[in-house]
Amino acid sequence: MNKPDLPTSFRALRMLKDEAGVRPEFQTLPATALPDADTLIKVHLSSLNYKDGLAVSGRPGILKTYPMTPGIDLVGEVLDADGGTFKAGDIVIATGWGLGERQDGGFAELARVKAEHLVPLPAGRTTEWAMSVGTAGLTAMLAVMALEDHGVTPEQGEILVTGAAGGVGSTAVSLLATAGFNVTASTGRPDEADYLRELGARQIIHRDELTALKRPLEKERWAGVIDNVGSTTLAAAIASTRAHGTVAACGNAGGTDLPTSVFPFILRGVTLAGIDSNTCPTARRKLAWERLSSELPESKLASVTHVYALSDVPALAQEILAGRVRGRTVIDVTR
Repeated sequence: MNKPDLPTSFRALRMLKDEAGVRPEFQTLPATALPDADTLIKVHLSSLNYKDGLAVSGRPGILKTYPMTPGIDLVGEVLDADGGTFKAGDIVIATGWGLGERQDGGFAELARVKAEHLVPLPAGRTTEWAMSVGTAGLTAMLAVMALEDHGVTPEQGEILVTGAAGGVGSTAVSLLATAGFNVTASTGRPDEADYLRELGARQIIHRDELTALKRPLEKERWAGVIDNVGSTTLAAAIASTRAHGTVAACGNAGGTDLPTSVFPFILRGVTLAGIDSNTCPTARRKLAWERLSSELPESKLASVTHVYALSDVPALAQEILAGRVRGRTVIDVTR
């Protein structure tokens, strides 16, 4: 039962499924419709990720049940909490753990989330910064940390970032450049070259340069790779990674297959590190957010962040799937 001072209803973008198919619809719902969890949050902002675009466009495999509120990110104010981890008034961030896939997510004015799946907003940062970072930025930071964990340093040579103009890619380029790495950005959008150079990329290559590589072992070039594309792009990146280099795989925008061989792994000692921001352990998640706070200040995000209303999400979903969204898209759920 709702406490007297808590909201009794809220607006949400719902994905519905019936005999006509899957479609989005804006609805006003009672607060009792929220999932069971210990922390009630007044959502300030969410963000639009590629996975959200798939969900809102009705693509199969993302939403596990219907009706469902998508939105894999959110930041907002705790209104009510049980358990003592957070208290009313705290500003918290939620990403992953099935949010917007298995349970109602951030494209709503209210959310109910388990405290163990929340992290506090880093001191001195705004809610807009948090969603400018979002799952994309968290994923990028986890990928950078994976390269570091495997001993990749700026002195070892070029780092390749594929799908570099997207949310994860653009954040990865910025983080790596700030850390002193020589970053090569791969993109299928040549018109984004100046944008990627502004983020810190020293070289820009067209994605076709990678997909043209077909041999299981190519000339060694990359000391490390952050791949957002998968499929033939990831296979080519692996094939051209230097001995004992590391490839962090965190996306499948180009496909889910991986047409490669064992040779890069057994003849060059290449490491393939999978990045899963969804169920990343809380301690590592908090560390990543603290590093993002220090290494990705709001001034760096201003040029890559665009704020839209919740009502814009269905149209934006089509844009992100078509590859026409640059950087980070923040969603104001109050509009």
